[in-house]
Parts: sequence; structure tokens; C-alpha cells
Amino acid sequence: MAAMTAVVLGASGMLGGAICRQLIEDGQKVIGVSRRPPREPLPIPYLSMDLLDPADCRAKAAELSDITHIFYAGRAPHGEGGNESVEDNLAMLVNAVDAISAAAPGLRHVNLMHGTKYYGNHLGPYKTPAEEDDPRPGVPNFYYDQQDWISGLDVPWSWSVVRPPLVFGFTPGKPRNLVSVIAAYAEIMRELGRPFSFPGTETAYDCLAECAHAHHIARAAVWMAGTPAAANQAFNITNGDIFRWSTLWPRFAAYFGLEVGPPLGISLAETMPEHAPVWDRIVAKHDLVPTPYSDIALWDYGDYVFAPTYDIIADTTKARLAGFHDVIKSDQMFTDLFDSYRTARLIP
Repeated sequence: MAAMTAVVLGASGMLGGAICRQLIEDGQKVIGVSRRPPREPLPIPYLSMDLLDPADCRAKAAELSDITHIFYAGRAPHGEGGNESVEDNLAMLVNAVDAISAAAPGLRHVNLMHGTKYYGNHLGPYKTPAEEDDPRPGVPNFYYDQQDWISGLDVPWSWSVVRPPLVFGFTPGKPRNLVSVIAAYAEIMRELGRPFSFPGTETAYDCLAECAHAHHIARAAVWMAGTPAAANQAFNITNGDIFRWSTLWPRFAAYFGLEVGPPLGISLAETMPEHAPVWDRIVAKHDLVPTPYSDIALWDYGDYVFAPTYDIIADTTKARLAGFHDVIKSDQMFTDLFDSYRTARLIP
């Protein structure tokens, strides 16, 4: 791979951080950009930049004159499900890319981090497996505006778009992660003497699903940015396998040493907040690193992931044909990530 001098926008997030780690592992020069400093900074320079402020972007971009690659993983604040702000997300991308491309004459590529919400998988049943050129649902989505903007530019550099499904990783202190949601839920059920039951409905339990490890997505993004065959295209990227929660759930139960119960069809956001004292008791009993209940699990996110009663599958043939062949077993990914939380003394 050719040498890069890369800037990662949104470097304090799960995916931005994973891209920074991948670039470091590949021996590339990388600068992280975020509005706030990362919780656990990497050994790279960081720059604070408000992507909603074009003047701030222009001022800070003066320090990025040698950049050859932009990895954009920024995202405006948002809730679970539904549509996110098109105006803010488009403005953030435009402000950043305009400023950096003006300051960096050697810019060669811009990679965007999107997702399979492009196909409307958060809206209800849709065509599966989803393919990159499928028609867009007729609803607002900032993915469309960002891709239309960047693909319409007359510039000397190329672009690419990553479309992952649900992405998980090791993110201490960031509760919007199904790994810590499942782990906290399991330990609370153990403490309460209850079976480990899938929170969603029986229908959702048996639907096909897929996911991706953050580091796997980072490898794909770096591959796209350095591969001519991937220029000016979007690619679905997943771990490479599909599963049913009804298959994984017993494996989760075995990991935590719990009995599996029947699907409950409940809302975690409605039923779990009252168990904050239980979590505090677990932390004390097992001498865990003190972690506020609000920092270990975002129950709304668990509801969002476990709610769909239809298959959520994307076709990844296009990426394989272009040369990206990496795959990960999703059950092993979950086990490895549970181990990471356990090793860090964040769960028993």
C-alpha cells in the first residue's frame, strides 16, 4: 500500500478510533480530529475541530497541508432509530472537506463511513440481501446527501463509501455498544436470579441478522482508500457471515454461565433503568472498575437492535470481487469482545 498522511475526522468514536489504530498498524502517518479529546488517546497528534463551524474548520485545516487521505467518521448528535439531521451531517462533511482539500494540494482520497440504513433497514421490511445500487427509500437520509455531494464534485481526488451494518467493538465508557448492553443485562439477570432471555419478540429472535467488528470495518476503509478498483464507489462491508439471535443467544448464555429463557418481548429502556442499584451491587461485589450505570449500557440501543421482525442482510459480493476478502466469525467476535470487557474489569 502506498504511503498515506491521513486525517481521521471523528477520531474519538468507535469507528474513527478503529481507523486510527489500523493506520498506525499499517505504518501510516495519521492525525486524529474530534471536537473533544478521546477518552483513551492513541500515540498520534490530535486536533480539536468543530465541524459545524466552517471558520473553525478553515483555521484548523492550516495544520493539515500535507494530508493525502481523509477518513470521515463524523456524525451529528442523534437518538436511536428514525432519521438523523440531514442538514447538520451534510454541513459537517462539506465544511471539513472544503477546508482540508483547500489546504492540502496533495489530497488523493476521501473515505466516508455510512451504513446499511441507506437501504431503509430501520424503517421496516425491505429487499434483502441489499445491494449497493438498490433504489433509495423515499425518506430523508444524510447518507444520500453526503454521497450525492461528494460524487458531484469536479476534483482531482477520488472517494469511497463504507456501508456497514451494526458495528461493535471495545468501547469503555461508551454505552451505545451492544456488547456492553448484553454483558450488563446478563450480569443483572444473574444477580436477580432470572434466566437469560432474549428481550425482543420470538419473531425477532429467529430473523436473520449480521454485524461487523469495528476493526474489520477499519481494515475495509483503509483498503478502499488505497485501492484504485474501489475508487468512486460504495461497498457493503460485514463480518461476512449471517446469524439468528436464536443461534447466538444460547452461546452468550454459556459464556456467562446462565440458563436460557424464552423471548420476553419487552422494552429494555422501560424495564432496565430501575436496576441501577443492582449494577452498583455487582460492581462492588466483584471489585470492578467503577462504571456508572449510564456508561455501561444504553438500553434504548438494545431495543433498537432487537426490535426488527424481518431479516437484515446486505450483499458483500461487490467488495469481494474488488479484492477485499477478510471475514470474521461473529460469534467469536462477541466472545473476544466480552473477554476484553472482562479483562478490563468492567464486567465480572
